[in-house]
Amino acid sequence: MKGKFITFEGPDGSGKGTIIKYVKKFLEKNQIDYILTREPGGIEISEEIREIILNKKHLNMDERTEALLYAAARRQHLVEIVIPAIKEGKVVICDRFVDSSLAYQGYARGIGIDEVLKINQFAIDQLMPDLTIFLDVRPEIGLERINNSKIRKKDRLDLESLDFHKKVYEGYMKVLNRYPKRIKSINAEESIREVSDATLEVIKIFLENND
Repeated sequence: MKGKFITFEGPDGSGKGTIIKYVKKFLEKNQIDYILTREPGGIEISEEIREIILNKKHLNMDERTEALLYAAARRQHLVEIVIPAIKEGKVVICDRFVDSSLAYQGYARGIGIDEVLKINQFAIDQLMPDLTIFLDVRPEIGLERINNSKIRKKDRLDLESLDFHKKVYEGYMKVLNRYPKRIKSINAEESIREVSDATLEVIKIFLENND
């Protein structure tokens, strides 16, 4: 099998981490060589940048600084983890990628989707995901899940207003319209079983048609 790059996107509280666990089980059951990673993070340098970005002490961070930090973490992550794994023929499952920056910094922060895309084109050197799963959940529902969670620790972005998270959602809708062939939307307000089943069906079809 040729290496594949599959990313997961969604508003905060969309359940990406939970659904990715089901994808992991599916890949292992079918003996598909894979790696799981995340953004920002995945490797030491990017994890340290993540700590800076999401630290609740940094409430005064400038939006362009935020966008540049995400791009920097993304570049190092690609070079150390994603690109080598794809070359080795592995399926890379990544929790967030460039679409997050377009929705959060590009649209919700008001920098501009095209402007943030330009920053990231320098970072990713034209490497885009082969498939993106968007877990669609309304911001009100996502934030309610976060507030009710006994496991998740809130970060700087979780503390943003509902209006900000509504803008993030609107930003994602614009990103979906821009990349309709690559991004597949899943209703993430259904039960975990229904969401995982729908997600695995999309991934199965993708892998079968792109072997």
